[in-house]
Amino acid sequence: MEISSAGRLVVRVTAADVGKRVSVRRLGDPGVAEQKFTDTVGVLTSWDDGVLVITQRDGERVRIEESSLVAGKVVPAAPARRRGPAASYEELARVAARGWRPLESERLGEWELRAAAEDVPSEGRQPGAVARRRAGFTRRANSVLPLGDPGVSLDDALSTVRRWYGERGLPAYLQAATGAEGTQEMLCAELERRGWVREVSAELWTGWLAPVADRAEGTGVVLSREADAAWLARYQRKGVSEVALRVLGSGESVWFASIPGAGDVPAAIGRCVVDGRWTGFAAVEVDPALRRQGLAGEVMAALARRALDEGASAAWLQVETDNAGARALYAGLGFGAHHTYHHFREPEDR
Repeated sequence: MEISSAGRLVVRVTAADVGKRVSVRRLGDPGVAEQKFTDTVGVLTSWDDGVLVITQRDGERVRIEESSLVAGKVVPAAPARRRGPAASYEELARVAARGWRPLESERLGEWELRAAAEDVPSEGRQPGAVARRRAGFTRRANSVLPLGDPGVSLDDALSTVRRWYGERGLPAYLQAATGAEGTQEMLCAELERRGWVREVSAELWTGWLAPVADRAEGTGVVLSREADAAWLARYQRKGVSEVALRVLGSGESVWFASIPGAGDVPAAIGRCVVDGRWTGFAAVEVDPALRRQGLAGEVMAALARRALDEGASAAWLQVETDNAGARALYAGLGFGAHHTYHHFREPEDR
């Protein structure tokens, strides 16, 4: 905290610092005797009518009464991980996007509108009737990636986005991130102010590739360039369509791994895409009856060795915050959180 030469706490944050990363200390919540002060670090996204809003690393917004501040200052952007490969948010966002490509895309300035839509059956209104509706395979392949300036005002950009997805029979989603240098706290705050709803959040983790390859033998793992019927039988998204197969197979150099199991369904599967120095892991899934036996590590080790052979050295993966088992596995392999990304859904028409 900022301390004056006289030893007093000083508030050196003003409304002019909106958009900057700050650290503030405020009086604790009323009735919490054991906590006199509360510290908050994040991006100052607004300061209006005596109330500050700070967006934290995970995207959560903290409202603070100006009158409760006892200290505060502007601090440097979130430091890069001290362990593991260094990378900017933009680099990782682009690498991740290339490893999970849509079927169609369109530029709006420096934004990319992405879609991978398909017709799926739904219950009709008449008894026994089956209607058809449009759905997108994963939010990542059916959302806007806003890396830069759309070239128009934000209101005009969002109107264009909603129209573009509406023409395809899809809800409009926008993917934005928080928690690292160059992420989009201000955009997230503006979306929420306009009524866009944050539906889901996940973290992107990074780590070195060699420790993954060295952690397990990777023996008994079968690698393939295509997701065959057996691999798809273990994949959590059942009834995979042609659209889904095209997204799954997209990327610079894609590999699918499986460990044979009883019958025609593998005991474990995984996917990776190699892109320059980066390898992205995804779809690491294990038969629930065989978990905690090291099968996920075996799958990742085999994929990591193949990626090392192709010249990669660093790795990334995406994990949801409530997936405790996966987080423990990846942390044990040396991965750590780089940033949090969020999918915002368009507001309902008012």
